[in-house]
Amino acid sequence: MRLSLLGSLLLLCACAKAPVPDAPPSTPAEAEFVGSAACASCHQEPFASWTGSHHDLAMQVADETTVIGDFEDARFEYFDTVTQFRREDDAFVVRTQNENGELTDFPVSYTFGVTPLQQYLVEFPNGHLQPLPFAWDSRAADEGGQRWYHLYADEYIGPDDPLYWTGREQNWNFMCAECHSTNVELHYDVGTDHYATTWSEINVGCEACHGPGSSHIESAEAGDGGSGLPVDLDDRGGAVWQMNLETGVAERSRLAMRAPQQPESCGRCHARRGVISEEYDYGEPLAHTHRPALLREPLYFADGQIRGEVYVYGSFLQSRMYQAGVTCSDCHNPHSLQLHTGPDPDLVCAQCHLPEKFAATGHHGHEATQVQCVDCHMPARVYMGVDARRDHSLRIPRPDLSLVSGAPNACTMCHADRDDVWAAAAAQEMWGQPKTSDFPAPGIVRASALASRAPPLSAGETTIIERSLADPDPLVRMAAIDAAAFLQPESVLQHVTPLLDDKVRGVRIAAAALMAPLNAHLRQAQAKSFLAAADEYRAAQHAVASRPQAHAALAQFEASLGNIEQALLHSDQAVRMAPDMGIVRHARGLLLVRAERRDEALVELRLAAELVPEVARFVYVYAVALNSLGDPEEALRVLEKAQATNHPDDPDINNFLELLRDN
Repeated sequence: MRLSLLGSLLLLCACAKAPVPDAPPSTPAEAEFVGSAACASCHQEPFASWTGSHHDLAMQVADETTVIGDFEDARFEYFDTVTQFRREDDAFVVRTQNENGELTDFPVSYTFGVTPLQQYLVEFPNGHLQPLPFAWDSRAADEGGQRWYHLYADEYIGPDDPLYWTGREQNWNFMCAECHSTNVELHYDVGTDHYATTWSEINVGCEACHGPGSSHIESAEAGDGGSGLPVDLDDRGGAVWQMNLETGVAERSRLAMRAPQQPESCGRCHARRGVISEEYDYGEPLAHTHRPALLREPLYFADGQIRGEVYVYGSFLQSRMYQAGVTCSDCHNPHSLQLHTGPDPDLVCAQCHLPEKFAATGHHGHEATQVQCVDCHMPARVYMGVDARRDHSLRIPRPDLSLVSGAPNACTMCHADRDDVWAAAAAQEMWGQPKTSDFPAPGIVRASALASRAPPLSAGETTIIERSLADPDPLVRMAAIDAAAFLQPESVLQHVTPLLDDKVRGVRIAAAALMAPLNAHLRQAQAKSFLAAADEYRAAQHAVASRPQAHAALAQFEASLGNIEQALLHSDQAVRMAPDMGIVRHARGLLLVRAERRDEALVELRLAAELVPEVARFVYVYAVALNSLGDPEEALRVLEKAQATNHPDDPDINNFLELLRDN
C-alpha cells in the first residue's frame, strides 16, 4: 500500500507543472585587501598621521632609504667573535657566524622596526627569515645610541644554543610576521620545513587593524551609508569624558553598551599570546584567534606588574581605567601612535584627572617638577637592550605589598638607594593605611588565580571553578577549563561539556582538550559538538606547525582519544624537529609505553631524564620504567644520583628510593 501511495504521489508530481524556485539569496563577496594607498584619498589626515609611524616602518625592504645602521665597514666584537657590516654595491652585508660557527656573508633582505632600535632580517633558501642578533641603537648619541649592540650582551649565545639567531626560537615567520606585516599567510610545509610566506603589505597598514577594505570602498562609492568594514573600532560610540569636579576624575557621559573593541584588536599584536587560528577574525575577542598569556611568573611579577616582554594587553586589562571604559585611542592617536597631547605624558593624564588635585605635592609628596604621573603609576622596564616600555596596569604604588610578594614598586625604582621597608613606612606616613580595592577583580586577574589552582582542591575551590566555567569573560572560562582538570569526571561532564559550543574558539578548543579522554561518555548531540571542537583543536595546532610543541600536543590529544598510531606519527614529527627537547622525548616515551613498545619507551624516557635532569618528574618516571622492566639496581642508581644532585627533597623520588631499598 505504501508503494502504491508513493507511486501516485510521483505521478501527480510528474503531471503537475513544476514550480519555479525562488532565486537563492545573493551572498556578498568576501572582502579583499586593497592596500593602504587606496585609503589615502578619502582619509587624508589619518593617512598622513600613519605615514612615518612605527606601524608604517614596521618592516621594509633593505635599501639606502630604509637602513639606518652603520654599514661602512663597521666592526662589532661579541665575546671572541668579530662581526663586520659593509656595503657591496646596493647590498648591505653582515659577515658573522652561521649555524655551524663559521664566518659567512649574509646579505640583509629587510629592515625590522626603526626606533629605538632597528633589526635586520636574513632570508634563507628554505624561506625562513631570521633576525640578526646585532641591532642598531637608533637613539641619539647623547642618549647612548648610534651604535651596534648584541641583544644578549651579557651572555654568550653560540650556535649550539636554542636562542642562536639562525634557530627555530628566533624565526621571524612564526615569531614576528603577523605583527610586522599585513595579511600574512605563512604557507609552512612540515615535510620540508619550508616557508613560502606572503603578505599583502610589507608593513602594518590600514587593513591590519580595520580589516580588508574592498567592501568599504564599494560601499563608499555607492553612497549607501554602510561601513563595509569587518570591525567597528569606535569604542566611544558618541560618548565623551566629563570632568567630575568633586572627585577630580572624568566620567563617561554614558555607559558603554559593549566591551571595548580596541584592546581586543590592538591586543592581537600588543599582547603576549599564542596563535590558535590560521585566519584572524576581525571584531572577535582576542581569545577567538589567540591564547593570551595570564599573569604568571616569569612573565609577570606576583602582583601583576610586567616582568618579561609582555607588551600592553595583559597589564591594561588589570587597570581601573579599562574597567571604567577607557580605551586605547583615549590616550593614543591610533594612526601616529603618539599621545594625543604630545610628548608630555602628564598632559594626556590631565584630560581626565584634574592637575590641581593630582599633580600637586599633596597628592604625590614631591615637588611638582620632580615626578610625572607615569613615574609612579606606569613605571618602565627596558626590553631588547634599549626599549623602555611602561606598565599599563596604572596601579597605585604599594611598597607594603613588595614586602610580602617580592614585586617591585615605583618608590624604590626611583629611590634606588632605599629599601622596601623604608618605602612602605614613607608611603604609610604620606597616605595612611592602604585601602582595600573597591572594584571587582578584572577578568584576567580572576583567570590567573584560577590557573594557579592545584590539587587537592577544597570544596570552595571546586565551587568557584564550576561557577567560573559560566563566566562572561572568555579568559576566565578558558582558565576554569584548565583548573577543571582537577575536578571529578562527572563534574567535568556536567560543567565543561556545554563549552564545546562556546561562541569563542579559544574556549571550545580548551574544552575539547579536556573532554578528549571522556568523549565516549557524551550523548549523541554532545559527541557531535566534541568532534567539531576536536577538529578546531587540531587546526589550532596546525596553525603553529613549525613548532615541535604543536606536534607533541597533537600526539597527546590523539592518544587521549585512543588513536595511538596517529599519536606516534605526531610524536615522531616532534622528535625530528626537536631531538634535544626533553619534554618531547618524555611524551614519546609515555606513548610507547601505551603502545607496549617498552624497550623503545625506555630509551626515550632515559633521554628525557638525561636532557633535563632538573625536572624531577622525568627522572622519577624513568626510574619507575627501569624497575618495571626488571632493572631495580639501575633504578636505584638513577634515583640516588637525582637525590644527591638536583632533587634532595622531592617526595616521589624519596618515597620510591625508600621502597627500592626496603626490597
